[in-house]
Amino acid sequence: MKHRSGWGAVGTALILMLVAVLFTGCASNTAGSQTANQTQEAGVNDTENAGPDNGADAGNTPVTNGDANSGTGHDNNNGTDNAKDGDGDGEKTGNGDNAGTKGNGSSPDGQSNAGNSGDGSQAAAADADSVAVLVNKEFALPEDHKPDDLVYPDVRFTFKEKIEKRMMRSEAASALEKLFAGAEKDGIYLAGVSAYRSHSRQTSLFNRYVKKDGLEKAKTYSAVPGHSEHETGLAIDVSGSDGKCAAEDCFGDTEEAEWLAKHAPEYGFIIRYPDGKEDITGYKYEPWHLRYVGTEIAADIADRDITLEEYYDAVPVSANP
Repeated sequence: MKHRSGWGAVGTALILMLVAVLFTGCASNTAGSQTANQTQEAGVNDTENAGPDNGADAGNTPVTNGDANSGTGHDNNNGTDNAKDGDGDGEKTGNGDNAGTKGNGSSPDGQSNAGNSGDGSQAAAADADSVAVLVNKEFALPEDHKPDDLVYPDVRFTFKEKIEKRMMRSEAASALEKLFAGAEKDGIYLAGVSAYRSHSRQTSLFNRYVKKDGLEKAKTYSAVPGHSEHETGLAIDVSGSDGKCAAEDCFGDTEEAEWLAKHAPEYGFIIRYPDGKEDITGYKYEPWHLRYVGTEIAADIADRDITLEEYYDAVPVSANP
């Protein structure tokens, strides 16, 4: 009986040990599974929340005037700009490609022609990230250029959609808000028509214009990709709040155009393509095309009645190269 009792005690101990081992293994597997699940869930959440959606929620929520949605000539579903866009252009390509350009501050042969005039400098003219950058038929932006501080200015536009062409660089957007507010104090109600465009968007627009009107005519009112001021995030086409005469010659006869010509420099903007300067800018008169350069440069340009090309003493361009 003692032998059987001893064996029974040993057997019981062995069974208890086995149960303990099995329990520990199960607990370990459960903890590992929970840890794996938590890690997977964290990874999914990080992916879903990684970064803004191309800046879609950056900046201020725009305000839209209820009467500012007529006569715009735009496809608001995809941001298509049917109005002429107001930019210089570059070399003859036939297809809107930016082949052969050397980046901003460079002529087609890669040699910088920007001089040192007024308060400007060659460095500022050639710096794609400067608010004073010179972009025209000779001077191109790098093909991969995209401003990293694009926001939505809190002003009315001629469309409601919160899309790319509503954006501007932060400094320019803030100045535009002040300009619109200043205009309203004088009883002038403005609306944005088209601001920033990506390189791919400008390529699409230019190619469409070439297909419609041919290369030479397209280049009188649209820019070869890389040579568009809209790609800087510092330019915007504007109209009255009703959208009438948006990007059309008749805008020059409006009170809005008259106010802008007189007061835009106070807020750091210039009429980029002034009347009578086509042989220098390479572009016809566009009273609707505003370009932000900062108050100091804008005031100097306005006081001297010159263009941005003349300010930098850059080589003049021809309207029909």
